[in-house]
Amino acid sequence: MDIEEVLKRNESSLMRLPNVLGVSIGERAGTPVILLLVKRKVPESSLRPQEIIPKSVDGYATKVMEVGSIEAQSPS
Repeated sequence: MDIEEVLKRNESSLMRLPNVLGVSIGERAGTPVILLLVKRKVPESSLRPQEIIPKSVDGYATKVMEVGSIEAQSPS
């Protein structure tokens, strides 16, 4: 299964994780990864097991990127 299919199949469950604002496809060292955008990174020790972002999803590694608050802006 390619990464686009994996992302589509898992997007809703990943978006339900606390602090996750968005999911996308990214890359690490030239290899595609599932990118999770979070408001802020927190230590795994402060999360319950079911709240921890998995290290991989269906064979694709995940990458967590802290982006802060995201707000929609009106067109200028």
